[in-house]
Amino acid sequence: MVHAAFPVDPAVLLPFLVAVSLIELTPGPNMGWLALVALGRGRIAGMAAVAGVTLGLTAWMVAAAFGLTTVLLTFPGLYQAVRWAGVAFLLWLAWEAWAGAGKVAPDAEPDRRTLGGLFLRGLTGNLLNPKAAVFYVALLPTFIRPDRASPLVQALTLGGLHVAVSVAVHTLIVLGAASAGAVVMRRMQGVVAGRAMAAGIAAVAVWMAWTTRA
Repeated sequence: MVHAAFPVDPAVLLPFLVAVSLIELTPGPNMGWLALVALGRGRIAGMAAVAGVTLGLTAWMVAAAFGLTTVLLTFPGLYQAVRWAGVAFLLWLAWEAWAGAGKVAPDAEPDRRTLGGLFLRGLTGNLLNPKAAVFYVALLPTFIRPDRASPLVQALTLGGLHVAVSVAVHTLIVLGAASAGAVVMRRMQGVVAGRAMAAGIAAVAVWMAWTTRA
């Protein structure tokens, strides 16, 4: 018998939330990049990046719920292509930060163009992170129960909860890094701060290459 009152089994909610919270609190490329953006450009810029990351994560979640990410995992060559495109994209961001070091004042308020660019960078970086696909394919099925709503509805419900947890964690990272940046960036020269951020993003690229290896 299917229970229509609630789409997922209430008994799986707490274990699921604990699992995704621990995963989100584990240092990873998204966390590192968002912290660097907030540290170097402030809270508003960091939240624009969070919005892009969230949309990218949501796209992976929906694709996984409809079974589309199995294509990525079925063909190792495709997985590797996406993986290395993501690494290359982060290295390009690192070069961009290096070349632009000293051109942006630490206290400057980001304009719409800057915020839009950070949103697109967050979106693109997350769409090129195949680890999100692996996460949903591996985790969601273990919390889906046959006596509840359809697997699609359960996957979308649980995936939506994970996205909400990720937004909360990423927001806390941005707020914390922005507060630290208000102190750190005032003590560093513009060029030094920009190049330190570039080195940090390059480290995130290496981090992503390591954590997404098959």
